[in-house]
Amino acid sequence: TLFRSQQLSFATLRQNPPPQARFKMAFAGILNDADITAALQSCQAADSFDYKSFFAKIGLQGKSLDVVKKVFGILDQDQSGFIEEDELKLFLQNFAAGARALTDAETKVFLAAGDSDGDGKIGVDEFQALLKN
Repeated sequence: TLFRSQQLSFATLRQNPPPQARFKMAFAGILNDADITAALQSCQAADSFDYKSFFAKIGLQGKSLDVVKKVFGILDQDQSGFIEEDELKLFLQNFAAGARALTDAETKVFLAAGDSDGDGKIGVDEFQALLKN
């Protein structure tokens, strides 16, 4: 049995959910959990990530601009208004806490595909364009 000090109430868990629950809640109502799981399973091996395939599998292509902006806001971890290279490297971890980091090669390909103005980061308009390609 747990000591009384280690017991967690429902209210405590709701205010401070475990990390994996926070990620699922972040995308709740936006993306389907089963689609996310399938997409993550398809790119478990190093150098197997393909952003076009991943976006298609999670059902993000064809979503409204409002949904795209919500997803962008989740991926923009530091809320700078851009997804920078270090955030791209940890891209998969936005969908599951235990997911792997992208390799340097995958990160560079992903950034090059999305960074249409050459500033080294992806803005919301560039992210939206990336989903249409």
